[in-house]
Amino acid sequence: MVMIGVGSDVHAFDPQAPCWVAGLHWPDEPGLAGHSDGDVVAHASADALLNAAGLGDLGGLIGTDRPQWRDAAGMVILRAVAEHVRNNGLEPVNIGVQLIGTRPRIGARRGEAQAALTAAAGCPVHLSATTTDGLGFTGRGEGLAAIATALVQPIATLER
Repeated sequence: MVMIGVGSDVHAFDPQAPCWVAGLHWPDEPGLAGHSDGDVVAHASADALLNAAGLGDLGGLIGTDRPQWRDAAGMVILRAVAEHVRNNGLEPVNIGVQLIGTRPRIGARRGEAQAALTAAAGCPVHLSATTTDGLGFTGRGEGLAAIATALVQPIATLER
């Protein structure tokens, strides 16, 4: 039986922070505010895995009330969540994630980002991006959002 989950994340831009999106450093872009590095792509992917596995949400596992996750890289969080899912008898099958915002423009680095996300999640991760045609906080360039869908299945299913 394959299970599906949806996850999302939103962060405002913080020009004082380094920009980490989809596991990559974007040196010429403003960073994102947050308890960790603000990587909305990695966080939405992790949240989707937890939802698919029926293990709650990212805030419940890696919340702002846990100082050990302060300034954690999104890829560390995604790797820890994937391990948590596996420790609960489920295997990530794949993740699709969409970045919503006007910057950074991921097209030229999509392959690099997908490889980094795939390595952290231990399953294929496909990344796309879109804008909101100037609408809302993402359209005004105030921050980024991401929405992800993940599939997981029981590890026993894989062993047949």
